[in-house]
Amino acid sequence: MFAIATLMTLISQVSSTPYVPGGDSPAGTDCSGLASWVANAATGRPVYGSRFHTGNEEAALLARGFHYGTAPNSLVIGWNGGHTAVTLPDGTAVSSGEGGGVRIGGGGAYQPQFTHHMYLPMPADDMADPLAPPAPDAPTPDAPVFVDAMVDAPPPPADQLPPPAGDIVPADAQIAPPAGDLAPEPA
Repeated sequence: MFAIATLMTLISQVSSTPYVPGGDSPAGTDCSGLASWVANAATGRPVYGSRFHTGNEEAALLARGFHYGTAPNSLVIGWNGGHTAVTLPDGTAVSSGEGGGVRIGGGGAYQPQFTHHMYLPMPADDMADPLAPPAPDAPTPDAPVFVDAMVDAPPPPADQLPPPAGDIVPADAQIAPPAGDLAPEPA
């Protein structure tokens, strides 16, 4: 999946890109081009070269793993027959064509004019701000990690395995009789 930092980096790089109808390059784009770029970056696709438009947006977003509706802490894209805009998982609205080219701000995906909405779920780990201090209950990097040894841990090296159970005893081993047993009398 993607990190919010990836999307913010993209938006920072393309902010102020001129509004160009049908554009799909840093030289310019329109609203659906910007929505395409963000959806592509969020789903691991190359940013440029795979754009959609408001007429095929639903199918394009479904193909990228989006779901119908909206959800908190998710990448949300809203559209109608003539315009589209994006709201990033942290609530940042981004658009193109609302008063110029690509910009941070505007109504985002939640504008009342949008009759369609789709969202891409965002893993909680990706929502974390890498510069923010860890939550008080978050494990520290040095904290021990407990795993199910039967599933996750590799077996120990052969020279560290305990001796097998049962009656197998090395020939040169000296074995004391169990407590309570009498040693045989010498003949």
